Amino acid sequence: MRIARNQEAEGRVESEELADTDVPAAVVCARCGNADCLGCLHELTRSGVVSVVPWERPGATAIARLWATARATTFDADRFFESLPDGPIAPALRFALVSEAIAAGAMAVVALVALAVIAPSWVAHLVVRQAGTLARFAAAGICGLAALLVAAHAAHGWALDVGARRSGARRATSRALRFGLYAAGWDLVIGPLGALVVAVKEGGHAAVSIAGVGVGLPGRSARAFLRGCYGLEGKAAGPAMRASWVAAAVATMAGAVAVIAAFLAAIFH
Repeated sequence: MRIARNQEAEGRVESEELADTDVPAAVVCARCGNADCLGCLHELTRSGVVSVVPWERPGATAIARLWATARATTFDADRFFESLPDGPIAPALRFALVSEAIAAGAMAVVALVALAVIAPSWVAHLVVRQAGTLARFAAAGICGLAALLVAAHAAHGWALDVGARRSGARRATSRALRFGLYAAGWDLVIGPLGALVVAVKEGGHAAVSIAGVGVGLPGRSARAFLRGCYGLEGKAAGPAMRASWVAAAVATMAGAVAVIAAFLAAIFH
């Protein structure tokens, strides 16, 4: 009886000590701060912690949100795409269109400067005598290239979802499309304008590192997304990876034909 009373007393002491100790706080929403939030804007990740893409976060300027998102897709691709939440397609589409239009415009400027160095008299003739033709050519090229790249990225994301479902994963089409569209940030950062911005903001060493970061970037990003969204890794991710490569190649070739047709129409209009 004495032993039983001692054990009961020890149990009460332990309960009282446990009540007095600090209990870890519940996980709260990173956006609104509520512990019972199911995910503001339906942006709940697998871990239960809300993740908001910088482009979709209110408060900062559009250009700041654009660059923050594009940089994250490139320099922090694994973490960004693994935790990419589901959500509306429209913001991701706007991001892709703006990113690719800026990237294509920067490439057009670089190409024009290169032509001016190689054939200055011909470029001067175009600018002075054929300004209208040059403007149509530039508009068709920039818009066509931007549309081509956006379509290829969207096809890449859609094919990942198709391939993942063939491996037995659940459907996540909208999230996969968001992956493809936000992947357009690669083209903005890895392009000439992105390298210039990185050099100004982070120094020449960071700008030079872009070349190394770009090696294997699509594959790393896709595998991170498959791991975070579908739980597929290793051989299980193979069908989705192959499907994405085929879809991106087909979309790129089809878009290239359309862009060439637009060029010709602009020149001979």
